[in-house]
Amino acid sequence: MFDWDDLRYFLAVARHGSTIAAAKALNLSQSTVHRRLLELEKRVGRNIVIRHATGYRLTEFGTRLQPWAEQVEKAIGSLERYLVAADETPTGTIRVTCSESIGFRLMQSPLLETFHSRHTGLRVELIMSDHFLNIAKGEADVAIRAGVPNEEALVGRKIADVPWALYCSRGYLARHGRVERTEDIAKHSVIEFDGDIRDHHAAKWLRSVAPTARVVARSDTVPGLLMTVKSGAGLAPLPVPLAIRDSDLVSVLGPLPGLYSPIYLLTHPDLRHMPRVRTFFDFIIEEIDSVRPVLTAGS
Repeated sequence: MFDWDDLRYFLAVARHGSTIAAAKALNLSQSTVHRRLLELEKRVGRNIVIRHATGYRLTEFGTRLQPWAEQVEKAIGSLERYLVAADETPTGTIRVTCSESIGFRLMQSPLLETFHSRHTGLRVELIMSDHFLNIAKGEADVAIRAGVPNEEALVGRKIADVPWALYCSRGYLARHGRVERTEDIAKHSVIEFDGDIRDHHAAKWLRSVAPTARVVARSDTVPGLLMTVKSGAGLAPLPVPLAIRDSDLVSVLGPLPGLYSPIYLLTHPDLRHMPRVRTFFDFIIEEIDSVRPVLTAGS
């Protein structure tokens, strides 16, 4: 019988199309992924992938095997979350994923220090990235995210609304003048949202009000948008609490009515009642009057 763990390597290759990309996703060596994939094929007695010059593709058998392997992956993930949640002692590390801008605001505030002083056996580890980590797969315990959550597997509540405005640099303003109304944006250069933030509501707003504006750059992170705007390249909507800290940036429209980022505190249902996660959730809710000004500071 095969080693269940080999299914991880099979799924990584199936999803990423090569052992190099799969190894990067698993944070392992390519040789390890290749060896474990060969071992799985040997154990099941069938070819699972076809190797070609540009990578790997699944055989017919491999295609049929993939949904079964995904069911095993899901079951093991549920078991792992259950075992973690079964620990009744509120100690250890709470891994909180959030954007760089939210993480910066949290670290600049006394909130985390207050939490640690009240709960000496717990530590909050911020994982700051604009790429969404998968809580269901154990990449983090809690998420603090902007935008309405679209992951059905997560539960939580809204904890703040962050206003956005349209910004440019002082140099851009001097060269091109102020934007008086949304219709004027079409005459300007804009920086578009890309990657994981392409469907952000601010990105949709910009495309809807200025579909013919000249796109001069794209960024897949909010800090990247800010730095591109600061360079003088063009206009982009930015969260007020982040942009207001930079004296080189000028708000030319806004805060924009209806253009807010709802901030949600989220976790997986299997983790919600785990002592350390429950303790962090309860702290945020109890201190909500202190949390909101941190997340919306300057707005």
